[in-house]
Amino acid sequence: MSTAIARHESDQSKNPARGTGDAGVRSWKNPIILSVVALFALLVFALGAPGNDVTFRLSEDNDPIVLPSIVVSAPVIGWIAALAMLALAVLAILRTRSGQKVPTWVLAVFAVLFLVAFLTWVVGSARTPNVALYGLLAGSVTLAVPLIFGSLSGVLCERSGVVNIAIEGQLLFGAFAAAVAASLSGSAFVGLLAAAVAGVLVSLVLAVFSIRYVVNQVIVGVVLNVLVSGLTGFLFSAVLSEDSERWNSPPRLPVIEIPLLADIPVIGPILFQQTIVGYLMYVAVAVVYVALYHSRWGLRTRAVGEHPKAADTLGVNVNRMRFMNVLLAGVVAGIGGSFFTLVAVSGFGRDMTAGQGYIALAALIFGRWNPIGAFFAALLFGFATNLSNVLSLLGTPVPDQFLRMLPYVVTVFAVAGLVGRSRAPGASGIPYIKG
Repeated sequence: MSTAIARHESDQSKNPARGTGDAGVRSWKNPIILSVVALFALLVFALGAPGNDVTFRLSEDNDPIVLPSIVVSAPVIGWIAALAMLALAVLAILRTRSGQKVPTWVLAVFAVLFLVAFLTWVVGSARTPNVALYGLLAGSVTLAVPLIFGSLSGVLCERSGVVNIAIEGQLLFGAFAAAVAASLSGSAFVGLLAAAVAGVLVSLVLAVFSIRYVVNQVIVGVVLNVLVSGLTGFLFSAVLSEDSERWNSPPRLPVIEIPLLADIPVIGPILFQQTIVGYLMYVAVAVVYVALYHSRWGLRTRAVGEHPKAADTLGVNVNRMRFMNVLLAGVVAGIGGSFFTLVAVSGFGRDMTAGQGYIALAALIFGRWNPIGAFFAALLFGFATNLSNVLSLLGTPVPDQFLRMLPYVVTVFAVAGLVGRSRAPGASGIPYIKG
């Protein structure tokens, strides 16, 4: 049976244009965008570059291993990056004119050049042109933790054929349950377990209504988000705020430092000084990826998300598979929600997830429904969020309102398909009714 499903998916992959119209029409979207951004870089980062040097610190003086700081000239970096971006834009135009696809590496290098040029320009324009690069990266990974859990939850659902708009509600209810359970028990690990259970409860409602009763999955997800927001907001005002010492004073999860590895410059504090939630994040990404693409469960999951009728014909119980995977996704998202109250801050606040579930959904789309892609997309959004915070503290000429918009601007461009067309699983959002 598994061999038959694999053969069916292979046939589909050999003809990806089936049912999608004329996929061979070349698109000028990327060359136009690259050209406009390259000209912008020439005007702002090169011609408008600040005339001073910029220092990027890689370590502090009291670190076990001290690395020298990187000092660069803002005008030099601006001109090099702008000219290189213009060259890549010309290459994209030439390839499109000849009917060839713009290589992915061109877009990746272009994005890195823009990021380096922007970071050099904005830090160089600050009152103190000096920034801790390791701190910027570490903060980005930290802020990306709930996004990664949320996007993995979306991968598990949508690869099974269920659209999970309720990631926001799963994260928020997980944060609430973690705070209350940890406060009452005095154990952060009990709070972590309660967060997973809370995520499952939200997923259970999503699964029952969208799979059992065939209600529109998007509507169910939106209603769940509003319901959880209202419920937790009411309980916060009526219970938690009245006796915060008892109900809303959870202990934090301890930071676990791995000896020797934590002393590695730059990456050591980022990767090997984490709470258990941080380490579970790495494990979850690896396990979901390996299981999804290298196990019988993963093959059946992708089958019910792409071709449920074919999977049913071959003996797979489609709706049971979807139901179990949606519940599993709730566990993942609930653990991600515990980050807010057991790691980030010690206490629950009204709507404290602040739309992180929707950004996780965007990371899922940006990562093309792949666990690894969703992981790096979530890191990008985490970096954008942390960068806006750091730049606000540096006193840059960029308005603070624009900096706060930065993570959401990145989200909009990602969902709009800036890096190319993203195709969701074929049966995502389509209920399966056994004939």
